[in-house]
Amino acid sequence: MKWDWILFDADETLFTFDAFGGLQRMFLDYSVTFTDQDFLEYQSVNKPLWVDYQNGAITALQLQHRRFQGWSERLNVPAGSLNEAFLNAMAEICAPLPGAVSLLDSLKGRAKLGIITNGFTALQQIRLERTGLRDYFDLLVISEEVGVAKPDRRIFDHALQLAGNPDRDRVMMVGDTAESDILGGINAGLSTCWLNAHNRALPEGINPTWTVTSLNELEQRLCKH
Repeated sequence: MKWDWILFDADETLFTFDAFGGLQRMFLDYSVTFTDQDFLEYQSVNKPLWVDYQNGAITALQLQHRRFQGWSERLNVPAGSLNEAFLNAMAEICAPLPGAVSLLDSLKGRAKLGIITNGFTALQQIRLERTGLRDYFDLLVISEEVGVAKPDRRIFDHALQLAGNPDRDRVMMVGDTAESDILGGINAGLSTCWLNAHNRALPEGINPTWTVTSLNELEQRLCKH
């Protein structure tokens, strides 16, 4: 194994993240039938907020509140309460992605494993516990706690410091979002593996070391090397 450390993103890299399912579930408690159209509207607000968060323009808390601002006014419920209900619903429906457990099993003991996530503290910790994946990881770094988000290299520097400053040539970052996981890994001088399960086009100027379409493919590549 040529890697001492393999660092993973969490959402849509190790875990499924069914936001629509989570929103449908949480809005039932407010007697709202959450439709496809509602989800499109939610994403039209949510997606730009995530870009702003990755770019350091807003905080985690601002993101969490602003994405529910419209619903807060409509239902007369604080945005923070809606956000908390959403994170609780998402914790209920968490599941590892296909191939995740097999991959982690095959890597355990051969390399140290870590997570660097822009997801939120409350949710990430619960999901790791509930899915039984917590014990695989030597390191869990969450942007909300560090105060900067991927692709900012400072979150990677922080993680590597906690890892005991390993040789960066022997560290690989694995993630599904080219603009945060892969760009961030490159910024920090790491090897990168883009998990492109949905056949997306690679954004210009971002060149991962490897590209795979599934975690099974990644397991085969890593365990051959």
